[in-house]
Amino acid sequence: MAYDKFNILTSTAVPLPIENVDTDQIIPARFLKATERKGFGDNLFRDWRYNNDDTPKEDFVLNNPSYSGKILVGGKNFGSGSSREHAAWAVYDYGFRCVISSFFADIFRGNCLNIGVLPVQVSPEFLEKIFKAIETNPNTEIEVNLPEQIVTIKAIGASEPFEINTYKKENMLNGYDDIDYLTKMKSDIQEFATTRPF
Repeated sequence: MAYDKFNILTSTAVPLPIENVDTDQIIPARFLKATERKGFGDNLFRDWRYNNDDTPKEDFVLNNPSYSGKILVGGKNFGSGSSREHAAWAVYDYGFRCVISSFFADIFRGNCLNIGVLPVQVSPEFLEKIFKAIETNPNTEIEVNLPEQIVTIKAIGASEPFEINTYKKENMLNGYDDIDYLTKMKSDIQEFATTRPF
């Protein structure tokens, strides 16, 4: 399933300065019944966003109208816990296209890259700069430049490079998932197959 191409994203950001956010906090297990990627955003951080009577918790950042944007900034070790793909689906379905942290769980990182959410790992020092900039001004814009692999805090001009697998970068730039990538190579695969003995 193709997704939006990712090139340069400039957006305000939602700060979540909590370490060790696991996938059950991102999307609780009781909401994993669906097999399509749609609808999970409604329950992103469900237990942190809502009380037992489904009223919003005013002190949670997603319920704070001061913060919005397509970038989620999380604390260290974001996406730990179970390997559920639904956690990445919920992040994407809510509207985030990038998550910035100083460390990601490997499986969560891979799941994000497979569906069009760019996980940007920065140094702890740069992450702290981002949090401080957003705290100072919730309208602070962050620029995530995938071709150059640089993230910039626009208000103060501070930048830092980030790493990404070359194959995954190419897929993100083109809006491909793994199946799209193989489909693009269909004619090459068919041509190669004609050279193989049966």
